[in-house]
Amino acid sequence: MTSKLGPFTDSASHDEALSLDATAAMGQWRDQFVESDPDLVYLLGNSLGRLPAAAVDLVGHVVDVEWGDRLIRSWNEGWWDRHVELGDSVASIIGAEPGEVAISDSTSVNLHKLALAAVRARPGRTKIVTEDLNFPSDYYVLDSVAELVGGRVEMVTSDGIHGPVDELIAAIDEDTALVSLSHTVFKSGYTYDLGALTSEAHAAGALVLWDMSHSAGVIADGVGRAGVDLAVGCTYKYLNGGPGSPAFVYVRSDLQSMLHNPVRGWWGHDDPFAFESAYRPVDGIRAFHAGTMPILSLSAARPGIEMIADVGVGRLRDVSVSLLAFAERLFDDELADLGFRWNTPRDPARRGSHVSLAHNNAWQIAQALEGEAKVLLDFRAPDNIRLGFAPLYTRHVDVHTSMMRIRHVVESEVWRKYPATIAGVT
Repeated sequence: MTSKLGPFTDSASHDEALSLDATAAMGQWRDQFVESDPDLVYLLGNSLGRLPAAAVDLVGHVVDVEWGDRLIRSWNEGWWDRHVELGDSVASIIGAEPGEVAISDSTSVNLHKLALAAVRARPGRTKIVTEDLNFPSDYYVLDSVAELVGGRVEMVTSDGIHGPVDELIAAIDEDTALVSLSHTVFKSGYTYDLGALTSEAHAAGALVLWDMSHSAGVIADGVGRAGVDLAVGCTYKYLNGGPGSPAFVYVRSDLQSMLHNPVRGWWGHDDPFAFESAYRPVDGIRAFHAGTMPILSLSAARPGIEMIADVGVGRLRDVSVSLLAFAERLFDDELADLGFRWNTPRDPARRGSHVSLAHNNAWQIAQALEGEAKVLLDFRAPDNIRLGFAPLYTRHVDVHTSMMRIRHVVESEVWRKYPATIAGVT
C-alpha cells in the first residue's frame, strides 16, 4: 500500500474514528472473522458477508464427521431439524416468535410461495401493490404471481431514493390483495417504517409481504411488534451465511393454518416417510418448506446467524447508525466537492446500513478503488457505488480510510485508465 493511499492517521477525523470504535467496542466480534489482507477495506457486507472463522471448522466437522463418518445416520442426529432450529435464531433477529421462521430455499422461491399464498387468501381481489425501488427479482416474481391468478401489479413511482409512502397508501384500496415491498431498498438504503405501512394495508384488508434481505441483522424494527404478516430474506448479507446460503421465510403464527404453500414438497408433508401420493401439509412453519435442504450450506450459515443473535440487533443498530452518521459527515467534508451526490436518505431513521454515492464516472471509480486502493464496494447502474457497513466487523476507521482513498482516486484521476464499459459481476 503506497503512502498516498493511507492510512491517513494525521487528522482530527481519524482520531474521532478511533474514539468511536472504542465506544462501539466491537473488536471481539470482528476478530471472529477471517481477514486475509489487513490493508483491504471491505464494504460489501450488504452483498456478501465476511467468513466467520467458526464456519470453517463447522463445515469441516460436517464433512468429515457428520457426512464422512455418520453418513445417512446424521439425518436423525440433527440434519432433519436444522432448518427450523436455525430459523428460530433468525426469528430472534427479526423480532418474530419461535416457530414462525424456517430456513428454506432461496429468497425468490420463498417470495413466490408467500405472494401466491397471500393473493389466493384474498379471493376477489386482483391487485398487488409495490414500487420502483424494489429489487428487480421481486418484480419478476410478483409479475409471475399476477399472471397465475389473473391479477395485476401496480408499481408506484418514487423519487429514486425515498420510499413513496403517501403514494403507496393512496394505491392500497379494496381491490388490493397484497402489498410487497423491500424493508430496506437495495440501491439507496431507504428503510420503511414496518408498522406504519403494514397498518395501512391491514386497514384496507390487504396482506403485507416484506423482503428483509437488506435489513435482517442491522435494523431493530421487529416483525412481531409491527404486526407483519409475511417476510422473506437472504442469509448471505449481514447474517454472514456464505455465498448462496439458503434464505428464510417468516409466516405469522395465526396465518400458518390459513395460508397454503403452493410449492409442495415432501419436507412440507405431515408424514414424509409414509410416502403417500396425496399431499397433507404438516402444521406450522414447516409447511412452507418444500425440498431437501442443502446441509453443507445450511451448516455454514449457522455461525454467522448465531453471532448476530448473540450480539443483539439493538446493539448492532446503534453501531450502524454511528457508522452511517460518520460516513455522512466525511462525505460532506471530503467528497461532496468532487462530483459525488449522496443518494441515501439523510434521516437516520429512514436508512439501513449501506449508503449510495452517485457519480458520473461511478463504474470507473469503483474499478479503481479495487485495483488501486484496496477498497471493495459495488456498483449499481446507472451511476451509484454502494458502501455497506456491517456493524459486526466494519469499523469507523474503515469508513475513514475508505472515504480518504475514494478522494485520492478521484483527485489523482487514476480512475481514467479503467474501462467505462460495464462488464462482469458489479
